[in-house]
Amino acid sequence: MKFILKEFGKAFFIGVLIYLVLMAITYISIGTLGTARELLVNFGYNQLYSVVLYLVNVPLFRYFVKTHKGDFFKIQNLLKSFFGAILSTITGLFVLQVFLHVIIEGEDFFKFLSEQKIDYYYVAFIIAMVVSMIFYITHYYRFKQENKVTEQKIIAGTASAKFDALKNQLDPHFLFNSLNVLTSLIEENPEAATRFTTSLSKVYRYVLEQKNKKLVTLEEEMDFAELYMSLLAVRFEDSIVFTKPSKLENPKAKVVPLSLQLLLENAVKHNQVMSSKKLHITISEENGNLVVTNNSQPKQVLRESTGVGLRNIRDRYALLTKRPVIINGNRKEFSIAIPILGENIQIMNTTDSFISEKKYKLAKKRVEKLKGFYIHLVIYILFAPVFIYLNYISQAGFPWALFPIVGWGIGVMGHAVETFNYNPFFGKDWEERKIRDLMDKDE
Repeated sequence: MKFILKEFGKAFFIGVLIYLVLMAITYISIGTLGTARELLVNFGYNQLYSVVLYLVNVPLFRYFVKTHKGDFFKIQNLLKSFFGAILSTITGLFVLQVFLHVIIEGEDFFKFLSEQKIDYYYVAFIIAMVVSMIFYITHYYRFKQENKVTEQKIIAGTASAKFDALKNQLDPHFLFNSLNVLTSLIEENPEAATRFTTSLSKVYRYVLEQKNKKLVTLEEEMDFAELYMSLLAVRFEDSIVFTKPSKLENPKAKVVPLSLQLLLENAVKHNQVMSSKKLHITISEENGNLVVTNNSQPKQVLRESTGVGLRNIRDRYALLTKRPVIINGNRKEFSIAIPILGENIQIMNTTDSFISEKKYKLAKKRVEKLKGFYIHLVIYILFAPVFIYLNYISQAGFPWALFPIVGWGIGVMGHAVETFNYNPFFGKDWEERKIRDLMDKDE
């Protein structure tokens, strides 16, 4: 009910605006507005037309927007919507004429049909089309603004994923816990402390060496995983049972560096690890994937996992291959399969190819914007003479065609400003320059 009242309110408000414009045109053309009763009657008719035409056009418009979503402003979908608006407007106008003449005034239906002329529909149809055009232009502007926001969210999300990839290369808690283990070993078993320190230094050396690489060999990553697990074994003693393949099918195959560490740390972080509940972690090769499996015995925690680690793995592999990271889990077991990549894999998104791809997308988007503007301009140029011709044959004595032509022309100018990125108040590319200045200040 609230929605219906809101829509009626919008229709009524638009009707008031149309009425004020029509009254201004009437006063300029004939110098008088008529009696108060005539004004009230005209206002009632105006509001009736406005509400009905709004209610037959807006649901159709929303249907097309919902159906086509991001593709709504493609020319074929826009034409469907436009011709649908014409058909619904003509139908609405005919129903209104029947209602007013046949039902309200009691005129015979067939007599009404025989006396109908297309001239009776000119003014109302043109007003409805102009209002619809303004509505489309307004929605187009909002659509473009929402697209800009979405693009910024995607850019921010990509930057966040890359940041997470660095941030999670080695969990800070692991270093803290390792230092605690080392402290206790120094007092209890200095020889073991020495071995532990050596292994820990190797772990961090590997991190420093591999962090800037996109890929490492499977053999290197497995050796690191074994070294990493040896540190965890000292920390948890016999509470972790680690199993790895005795022989790799292709040691020179490629994987994302430190991906195994992230998966192993993820298993330890989210499961109970104690002598009475041993954590079994197995690494195996299956169907071209490296699979890390552990028995499921989740910790009782107050907060649910944010899933940053798994999202990190997915995002990093998505930059390299179309093959997905496969995650399976049930009450007994949890496993993650990461793709093993070929020795001679061509990385999908090197810096040059990424920049080239972005340039292509920007150029394509630019061409689509130009095409949309030129189509809009051609339609405007074709319809302007139509308005002038209708003004001429209506013999109104006043150039009312100027109003839709000028109004629509303002919309075309707005479209041109958006397409060519020119702000009449701040100059060309003002937005980009301002963003760049603010970014430089933040740095």
